[in-house]
Amino acid sequence: MELTYYTDYALRVLVYAGLHENKLCLISEIADHYGISENHLMKVVHGLAQGGFVRTYRGRGGGLTLAKDPKEIVIGAVVGYMEGPFKPVECFRPGHWCAIAGACILPGMLDEAFRAFIEVLNRYTLADILERRRHLARRLLAPASPRKRGARKISRPLATT
Repeated sequence: MELTYYTDYALRVLVYAGLHENKLCLISEIADHYGISENHLMKVVHGLAQGGFVRTYRGRGGGLTLAKDPKEIVIGAVVGYMEGPFKPVECFRPGHWCAIAGACILPGMLDEAFRAFIEVLNRYTLADILERRRHLARRLLAPASPRKRGARKISRPLATT
């Protein structure tokens, strides 16, 4: 299973904001540190705000901050919210037609697998990800952008094996 970029970027925004708990974060600085598009991040931050994971402040001096303590931000909840309904194959979609519908157990298997995936993620919070705060900050919060520093750019979304 592969998460969308939308969810991948959402998790990155939360990590960044978690490293700046006492400061408003700007989308432009998050984009710079991760080497990703500001336009994509604006949509992601909007989704995170709608889900209650971050608070956003408009205007001069605005930015974003975590809406909750990192211990209260459950990773499974973030992934579930950002990914939306799980529909990996046609038989999950309304109005589908399949010659083996009703006899095939694949939809049940996939649903069970997705629920297990989310169950594992529900055991972790943003605080767990931030445990190695010093190491994360050293890599992420360097003054220059990752591209300029020669750091490896993560170009693929998170994936499970």
